[in-house]
Amino acid sequence: MTEACALDTLAPMNEYQMYFAEEIAEDCGHGHISRTEALRRLRVLGVSAAVALSLLATACSGDGDKGTAQSVASNEPTNSAPATAPNDTAAMPNDTATPASPAATPASTPAGTPNTEGNPNPTIAPAATQAPSTPPAMGMMPAPAANPAPAMPPGDPAAISGVGMGLPTEAITFTGPNGILQGAFAAAAQPRGAVLVIHENRGLNDHIRTVVGRFAAAGFTAIGLDLLSEEGGTASLGDQANATAALGTVAPERFVADMQACLDELQRRAPGAKIGAVGFCFGGGMMWRLLATKDPRLAAVAPFYGPFPTGAVDFTGSNAAVLAFYGALDARVTGTEPQAEAALTAAGLTHEMVTEPNANHAFFNDTGMAYNAAAAADAWSRVLAWFGDHLS
Repeated sequence: MTEACALDTLAPMNEYQMYFAEEIAEDCGHGHISRTEALRRLRVLGVSAAVALSLLATACSGDGDKGTAQSVASNEPTNSAPATAPNDTAAMPNDTATPASPAATPASTPAGTPNTEGNPNPTIAPAATQAPSTPPAMGMMPAPAANPAPAMPPGDPAAISGVGMGLPTEAITFTGPNGILQGAFAAAAQPRGAVLVIHENRGLNDHIRTVVGRFAAAGFTAIGLDLLSEEGGTASLGDQANATAALGTVAPERFVADMQACLDELQRRAPGAKIGAVGFCFGGGMMWRLLATKDPRLAAVAPFYGPFPTGAVDFTGSNAAVLAFYGALDARVTGTEPQAEAALTAAGLTHEMVTEPNANHAFFNDTGMAYNAAAAADAWSRVLAWFGDHLS
């Protein structure tokens, strides 16, 4: 959202709460959620009724909203389940939404046939992952998943292109700076590097688990870190709007410390491997903050449509090669690309900025309505090649 007056109304909110609120309004404006549902999510985020109505005044419209607006304004409780409205769909275009079903799309689905998320059969097929479960106690490894997907050897064309099934993931726990951290882990059969994966603002879900599994199938041992571990883990929060709201209340410094602890865990599980990191949307923004730590263990970083942090950011001293992705239609985030490139250039870092044509925010997420198969396939092949060059 670009109107100065609307941004002014968000001034009391922190950087990420502003980002999440604007994203909810954009979802409504694109017709992917109803105004009723947008108001509910904004309320869960902690946005006042006046600010919420201001944000949505020109962004979206729909029938059946009057009652919800009145209940929000009067602070009456609303149903925690997403409202049903003509424009509603369980699969959203970006990371403010929750897919209707985390189940992977069967490989036999005919091209163009809608899957359970309401999307065409994706070029990058989701991996088979187990349903979210309570993480094991420290030091305990869960039993292998039943009927695990076969591993694809490094160099397999299906793994390189992203077409095919990734490896299953397993829930893990490990020690962080403030207690136990949770994650999803998949080991490559013949590792040629290790990758930290950071989720969107819906937390660690099945979509991110499939990404972890795809990296492992392509030869990169990977961990998807749950940045809501201290809140009990994403699954414990129930409604996805609660996960988004919780992420908005945490200081970024805690997230950075948790990511660095996950780098420790990757080193333990993949000794001697060079490490890369990738994040999506909110997680893409976290990539810029992790890069700013100049952690010498990071050899490569790939932010996907990640908002650049406000204020001065200095990457001087980092050794990571950066591959950043943007969607040409995602004006809100792509507008921060010049700042990112200037900071990377000033630090003398090897980098490449890729803007996918005709792609919007969250174009890589094949469980969302903004999924763009061509852009996702191109980005996947590029990031595998980038990590292959800088981690192998």
